[in-house]
Amino acid sequence: MTPEGASPWVIELADVRAPECEALLRDYYVEVSDRWYLDREGRDSTPDEIEAGFAQMRSDDLAPPTGEFVVARRADDAAALGGCVGLRLLRDDGGQRVAELRRLYVRPALRGAGLGAALLLCAEEIARVWGVSLMRLDTRLDLTEARALYLRHGWVEVPAFSDAFYAEAWYAKHLT
Repeated sequence: MTPEGASPWVIELADVRAPECEALLRDYYVEVSDRWYLDREGRDSTPDEIEAGFAQMRSDDLAPPTGEFVVARRADDAAALGGCVGLRLLRDDGGQRVAELRRLYVRPALRGAGLGAALLLCAEEIARVWGVSLMRLDTRLDLTEARALYLRHGWVEVPAFSDAFYAEAWYAKHLT
């Protein structure tokens, strides 16, 4: 997972409200926003669109008691974050506890090194510790790399379970 001479990454719980986590989430938001506007309007997001959208992106539920936030942090530099994933604990329409995966992100320069898979597997393990047997997520069709990652790790496309504005594809995974 680490190129020759590079520092290894540590996957650990983090405070979603910490400045370095907020900065990472802002980078995530800029990328997904730019991809959205590029796909639909052939342009990047404007600074005003970024500010308005990021302000509306709720992440406070990715902290206890409703969730967890996990980061990939360089082992030799605690301030260097390479990626993140959030996990939210909720109940489905039938009242069953379910873990929802949110905000899986790896910085573009670090993609292909296994950080996304490591973050995904860590989130699945947290859900198991919570005693959850089903995980789910919604995503957009243009996030093809993420969708491929989910399929490689045993997630399956399922019928829509949400009506979120950006949701275009829904996935689930039964945990054992």
